[in-house]
Amino acid sequence: MNILITGGAGFIGSHVVRRFVNQYPDYTIVNFDLLTYAGNLENIKDIEGAPNYHFVKGDIQSEEDVTSALTKYDINGIIHLAAESHVDRSITDPLVFVKTNVLGTSNLLFCAKKYWGNDFEGKKFYHVSTDEVYGSLEMGGGFFTETTAYDPRSPYSASKASSDHMVMAFFHTYHFPVVMSNCSNNYGPNHFPEKLIPLMIHNIIQKKPLPVYGKGENVRDWLHVKDHARAIDTIFHKGKLGENYNVGGHNEWKNIDLVYLLCNIMDEKLGRKAGESAELITYVTDRAGHDLRYAIDASKIEKDLGWLPEYTFESGLAETVDWYLQNQEWLDHVTSGAYRAYYQQQYAM
Repeated sequence: MNILITGGAGFIGSHVVRRFVNQYPDYTIVNFDLLTYAGNLENIKDIEGAPNYHFVKGDIQSEEDVTSALTKYDINGIIHLAAESHVDRSITDPLVFVKTNVLGTSNLLFCAKKYWGNDFEGKKFYHVSTDEVYGSLEMGGGFFTETTAYDPRSPYSASKASSDHMVMAFFHTYHFPVVMSNCSNNYGPNHFPEKLIPLMIHNIIQKKPLPVYGKGENVRDWLHVKDHARAIDTIFHKGKLGENYNVGGHNEWKNIDLVYLLCNIMDEKLGRKAGESAELITYVTDRAGHDLRYAIDASKIEKDLGWLPEYTFESGLAETVDWYLQNQEWLDHVTSGAYRAYYQQQYAM
């Protein structure tokens, strides 16, 4: 297959690109990324010389960029991960999220349909979404399933919900060959340090305050990014067209409990006295519209496709901490913005 992976220089995308390049040497893998602040080709430096890997700097909102890539590489599979994904940024600038997540996804669908014509044999468009489209759960109030009604609460989740609806509309209207998944919070190597776990790791290293929203009571289900990449591989190859699959890690943690766990791990790894890092915890004003709890019921993908998470949270978190401690040059480049200047110059458009 010739597969276009959008957002392949981002956190989740880079792990998906690496997996497909290494697992399927007979596939052509095209990494299509605009290299915004969250896109960093250092994430996949280890595979940039692979014979079945190609990088294209392009914008999913551009019909010209997308059509050019589809045509040049004769694409018959698309895995769509490119998205604006940070809730706080969506509250500050919601239109950016509408443009990228809604218009960008719509343009990608339009271009793929135009290029493939009416011949969908052997074609697949896989859209990766989030559990945040389902809204918020009460404590102990069940789980999100594939039939849970959408109830987005932030501009980010609303933009992803809109893109999900457009994808499924193409399936029902044009019988377009789509499959979709909604995942819980990811963690692991290469995570941009604006998100909770890498932010806390970075701040603990630097002995900076550890900002926790409200009282830290919000609950999230955590999924290791490599388990997610395996799930995407599984769904792409085995998923039934027109279906969506929830992907979760069976790991619900209150934010404050997670931060304390990270503090304990980091104190041990850094040789600090027990409790030293926890003294950096600082409670800040809660995020507007902050969803209380997310929890995924992943029984459908487990039963129908045979996928199960392999990482325990304890082993996955310890491995993640080790990665950040061993890759502080990467962390320094990301937090300073140095990676952007280099790649923007190298791939100037």
